[in-house]
Amino acid sequence: MAKSARFDSPLISKNRAFIEVETGEAPIVDSRRIAFVLFEHFSLMAFTGAMDALVTANLVKAPVEYEVTVVSIDGRRAMSDLGIEVAVDDSLEDLQEETLDYLILCGGYRLEMHATPELRAKLRAADYAGCMLGGLWNGAYFIAEAGLLDGYECAFHPDGRAMMLSIISRDCDIACISAIEEVLSCDKAAEAIDTSVISIDRDLSLPQSLRNALELMHHNIDEPLSIGELATCVDVSRRQLERLFGRCLETTPARYYLELRLTRARQLLQQTNKDLADIAVAAGFVSISHFRRCFSQLFGVSPGRFRKASRQAR
Repeated sequence: MAKSARFDSPLISKNRAFIEVETGEAPIVDSRRIAFVLFEHFSLMAFTGAMDALVTANLVKAPVEYEVTVVSIDGRRAMSDLGIEVAVDDSLEDLQEETLDYLILCGGYRLEMHATPELRAKLRAADYAGCMLGGLWNGAYFIAEAGLLDGYECAFHPDGRAMMLSIISRDCDIACISAIEEVLSCDKAAEAIDTSVISIDRDLSLPQSLRNALELMHHNIDEPLSIGELATCVDVSRRQLERLFGRCLETTPARYYLELRLTRARQLLQQTNKDLADIAVAAGFVSISHFRRCFSQLFGVSPGRFRKASRQAR
């Protein structure tokens, strides 16, 4: 597929993580090794939230692949705060800290704040090996107890997903983080699906007529307006509107509108069970064959194959 058939508007940042790469253009993927230490009564919600972010990063083709190891103090199943046992890969003693990039301690509301000499020694060894240490819930207590937070400010927080997104942002750009957040929020109502490109939609430096045109496009996806109608609605000539898009967004109004509609179609394929015909209509296509052709040109895969691959990767 020719590169010219791909996104050429700022919407590329919204969709890049979902575009099928061409043969020979796959990026070199680095790897990061993360180990979670599960204490008795660890917060299951904080742990699964953190894991969800990492698994999703791998799903959306982040430039870094995250390899996860889960351990407990003694190598046995760890009991969560909800009474659910979680299997682990190894014991803390057998964990090879020199191979890790991150070591995350999973605390919880009912966790006993008692550090052992073995835990203290392992944390110091991991720190010496250059491993970044972190804590979910009150897990950071043990890092502080080992004397490894001296001179640092620290706050406990139960949101493991937010912490992990912060870690991922060290390795990935804003487009990748946006893609991860979009997938993580896919349980919201279909009508609330977000096709915005925040850096553009909130850019007050853009001419008001251009911002008005973008807003009209966002609110008229299923029944697209013609470019002439858009120009009339924002009180400029068609030629003026085209110049605004070219100067500020480096694309044409028609191209941006098409890519916006296909972005909505991509999200509906991932987040709903609507059939292809309904999705085509919701994205403003009167012909399903035209929809398939346009989608394949931009994403490098047919709508049906895209949906199948998205579900298999979950």
